[in-house]
Amino acid sequence: MTTTRILVTGGAGFIGSHYVRTLLSPGGPGHVTATVLDKLTYAGNPANLDQVRDHPRFAFVRGDICDPALVAELMADHDQVVHFAAESHVDRSIGSGAEFVRTNVVGTQTLVDAAHRAGVQTFLHVSTDEVYGSIDKGSWPESHPLRPSSPYSATKAAGDLIALSHHHTHGLDVRVTRGSNTYGHHQFPEKVIPLFITNLLDGRKVPLYGDGGNVREWLHVDDHVRGIELVRTEGSPGEVYNIGGGTELTNKELTGLLLETCGADWDSSVHHVTDRKGHDRRYSLDCTKIRTELGYRPRTGFATGLAQTVRWYRDNRDWWEPLTRRPAFTTGPAGPRALPGLSTEEAMT
Repeated sequence: MTTTRILVTGGAGFIGSHYVRTLLSPGGPGHVTATVLDKLTYAGNPANLDQVRDHPRFAFVRGDICDPALVAELMADHDQVVHFAAESHVDRSIGSGAEFVRTNVVGTQTLVDAAHRAGVQTFLHVSTDEVYGSIDKGSWPESHPLRPSSPYSATKAAGDLIALSHHHTHGLDVRVTRGSNTYGHHQFPEKVIPLFITNLLDGRKVPLYGDGGNVREWLHVDDHVRGIELVRTEGSPGEVYNIGGGTELTNKELTGLLLETCGADWDSSVHHVTDRKGHDRRYSLDCTKIRTELGYRPRTGFATGLAQTVRWYRDNRDWWEPLTRRPAFTTGPAGPRALPGLSTEEAMT
């Protein structure tokens, strides 16, 4: 079988690294190589790739997706692209959106333009449910108009449209996935679930925005990566696929489950904070398309996945403790370790 050479952008991040580890695992496709292109910004962690670092079908390139010369050179040697690289923290985008425009818009344009020029077979753009905005009732199908509410989601929506335009204009095989809030091991601890877990394990309080009534749909990283791989291998050019986990919870409900799983109590462990600007009330994905066309179903129940995630952070302090001591984490715009302005991250938006 012919080997498929895949370029994975942002492959040192949470979902990207899990995708690479899955591709190169004993149960993976076996006929692929994976080259990770990652700038290793604050959320990129080389340790996420330790498991595959010596794999004969793995390569790592430290670099910027906005570097046209580097991107063109890499595209010439690859057959497919799976594009994870993005600035993804809503609180940071509210503080300053410039880097989000650069990475999520200019970076995506740089990649997709080089992919077209190099004759890449497939370009899979990994996006987010946040591009749809808020929905009071029902769920978004892929045909729903894009109405992003934050600088982060606006730049992701722009990236979606830029990538899809290269399919309509140039015939490039572009496929887009829009995933719901994803959780699991190896997630950078500014995100809500690992932020809450690590705070609770350290005896710290956790923040709850507003009345805690904002609703999010949760997806385990195993299921998200499996959905992405289904779209890469079996999806159709020019199409968008929602990938959801099927578990909707208010932020207050999620907080209660995390407190219970970590053995903490509400009164001494929860700190109420002022709601975020422009905070979307509810997200919910209609996943009929990926279920009927590709046979996708989430496999990890939320209770099981949450217990596994808490156990991983409890057992892997050597992975996350150095991250929480970084200046960008402790004193950055989100201030995740400094109450009362403690961020709850985009995943809790």
